Order: sequence, then C-alpha cells, then structure tokens
Amino acid sequence: MSDHDEQSENTLRKELPEEVPPAAPRTAQAPAADGSDEKPPERGPRLTGRQRLVKGLWPPRLTRAQLIVALLLFGLGFGLAVQVASNSEGDSALRGARQEDLVRILDELDDRTQRLEDEKQGLEKQRDELENSSDQAEEARRQTLEKERQLGILAGTVAAQGPGITVTIEDTKGTVEADMLLDAIQELRAAGAEAIQVNGVRVVAGTYLTDSDKTVSVDGNKINAPYRFQVIGKPQDLEPALNIPGGVVQTLEKEQATVTVERSSKIVVDALRAAKRPDYARSSPQ
Repeated sequence: MSDHDEQSENTLRKELPEEVPPAAPRTAQAPAADGSDEKPPERGPRLTGRQRLVKGLWPPRLTRAQLIVALLLFGLGFGLAVQVASNSEGDSALRGARQEDLVRILDELDDRTQRLEDEKQGLEKQRDELENSSDQAEEARRQTLEKERQLGILAGTVAAQGPGITVTIEDTKGTVEADMLLDAIQELRAAGAEAIQVNGVRVVAGTYLTDSDKTVSVDGNKINAPYRFQVIGKPQDLEPALNIPGGVVQTLEKEQATVTVERSSKIVVDALRAAKRPDYARSSPQ
C-alpha cells in the first residue's frame, strides 16, 4: 500500500467517531417498582408436544355432566354383564347335557305339543257331535256331565285314579324348602299331570306352599318329610320331566335330599277339597 493511501485512511479514521463497544449481556434485573428485590419466576425446561398432551389430559378434569354420563354408562355395562352371565348360567345345563338327555327333552316338548293337539281335536269333536246329533239337548247334557267330572278332578272336589308316578323325597338334613317342592309341582303340571296329592293334601290351581319351622305347609297344612307326591298322568312324560339336567331331581340332590320316582299303572288321588261358592261371581247367560 502506498504512503498516500495510508495517509488517507488515517485521516478518515480521525473523522469517524470511535466504535461503540457491544453491549454486555444483561445479567441483572431492574429493581421492581416498589423497590423490592423479588426475582421473576424462572422458566422451566421447554416441554415437547407429547408432554404437553399428557399434561393436558392428566389429571382429568371432569365436569358434573361428564361424571353423570360415566355413571350411567357404567350402570348400563354392569346390567349387560349380569344379563349375559345369567343367560350363560341358564344355558350351561343344556350345554353340558348328554346327547340322550337332549333327545329326551326334545321328546318331552314333542309330547306336550301332541297333547295340545289332542285336546284341540277333542274340542272340535265335541263341537261336531253337538252340531250333528239328532238329540242335541241330550248330547249337551252328556257333555256337561263329562266336563263337570273333569273340572271336579282339576278343582279337587272328586277323587281320581289312573296311571302315573309316585315321587318320594327324603330330607334327613332338613334342607328342602317350599320353593323346591313348588318347582316340582310346576314341572309335573307342565309335563301333563292331571291330579296331584302331596302327603294327603290335594294340589289345585290355587295351592300355595310356605316354609314353617324347618318344615313345609301346603295351603296352611303342615307336612313333614318324607314328602310323597302321588301324580296321575302319563308316566313316560312325568318321570323324564323331573330328571332333566339341572331339573328338580338334581336340585334336590344338591341339597343332600334323596329322590325316588316309581311308575305305576294305577295311582289313586283321593284327598278332596270342599267346593267353594264364589261370593260375587255369578254365571252369565252370554
């Protein structure tokens, strides 16, 4: 560089102001307006997106409406679970049944259907006889007497005899209760029982059973073990109905009771009920 250029550069430097030194980083905070030396809160480490999402979701902030909806959904789910469990328990007996037991149950259902069909045909036959009989009055009288006899058997006002079964329940442990005997009666009725007698007490449509001092009462009459059922009906239908999987016999045996079923060609049901006259109901001409 020439001497002339150096002189020009020195002259230019003299004319320019001195360079301002760079400002030092601020390390101290200005005092607060009230003169206190309180420091501002320090900022924490910067959160990632996932951490901010987790922080926003937990702990949950539930409103009252959300809590009510959650309780309702919980109750609905619990009810569905109970329903599914009960259905599973009800079907477990059939799922675990042997093939011959399932066949017997189907046969029993077929027999019930056949009995209803036979009853329908009998009523249609009575109608045809009334319509075609030359002496309709005499035919009507005959059918009325027959119907009275049938109703007397159902009402327990007349004795009955016929094929059926005898069911004996030994209860040495005292664990058999009224509802178990009622289940047996209902199962026998469903299987086609036409007349039932329990320890000398006639069972009718309005019969009720209650527990009474470790024994059972039938329509207010106390009976003691062993409980002996005399049942008139088709033995081939009555006995299998008691022995179905999960049925009456298995339930009683779980209570350590002993059940014996005997078929017979002649069962006598001779316990009678007095005919009760209705207080208010009267026959209607229509």
